[in-house]
Amino acid sequence: MELGNGATIRSVYLGRVSYEAGVELQHRLRQQLLDGEPGASDTLLLLEHPPTYTVGRNCDRSDVLAEPDWLRQRGIAVAECDRGGRATYHGPGQLVGYPVIDLRAERRNVRGYVRDLQEVLVRTLATFGVAAVGGEERERIGVWVDRRKIASIGIHLRRWVTTHGFALNVCTDLDDFAGILSCGFDAGVMTSIEELTGRRPGLQDVAGCCAENFARVFERRLVSVEPAGIGFGTALRTGRIRSDTRPLESRSPEL
Repeated sequence: MELGNGATIRSVYLGRVSYEAGVELQHRLRQQLLDGEPGASDTLLLLEHPPTYTVGRNCDRSDVLAEPDWLRQRGIAVAECDRGGRATYHGPGQLVGYPVIDLRAERRNVRGYVRDLQEVLVRTLATFGVAAVGGEERERIGVWVDRRKIASIGIHLRRWVTTHGFALNVCTDLDDFAGILSCGFDAGVMTSIEELTGRRPGLQDVAGCCAENFARVFERRLVSVEPAGIGFGTALRTGRIRSDTRPLESRSPEL
């Protein structure tokens, strides 16, 4: 499907991949844009991760509440990352979006970019029967349903090319948030489409809707491609990106 009249955005649904693989793929796509490689294009990666706590640049050591034994029992890994924000959770049933896009030409506005990401998610949630709003205050960045948070946002920019992005709870196991203060909030703040509606939409269906809304909000022409179309299969075969989905080695909560 193609939408919009502006620049192209490629949408790629990857299914479940390890957190490490997702980060490495983002970095490779970002470098292609920065180097101006032939065929380089803005790309929206849509996927889910095995259970992983990610620790952003603004994380306080007290944000990780879980002891190592609890992490091992639940199979949750802990990984540091260079995005903004604090601790958050990724896991099955959660749609993760990593836009790797070049903002240099038209959108050198970080707050505007975050607001647009929130708008993408608000429109997507409306399709699945959830009325949500984007958070305006710094402490409430993300997407909210009344006082419950349904999506988190954390980004990184290098020379105005973006990595990281958003995590939308579709049918996520909300108990897994108990081991952290998610973005500084207690686990009870988190919610999901399933909890709010009683329905479990397919993750790929939500991803497709999200891609269409991304194209509309960012005024891009949407082109859906297979993972091999961005060299993901090649990267796996040559060993540049690990294909396993086992948790990364869990480390102590003392950050």
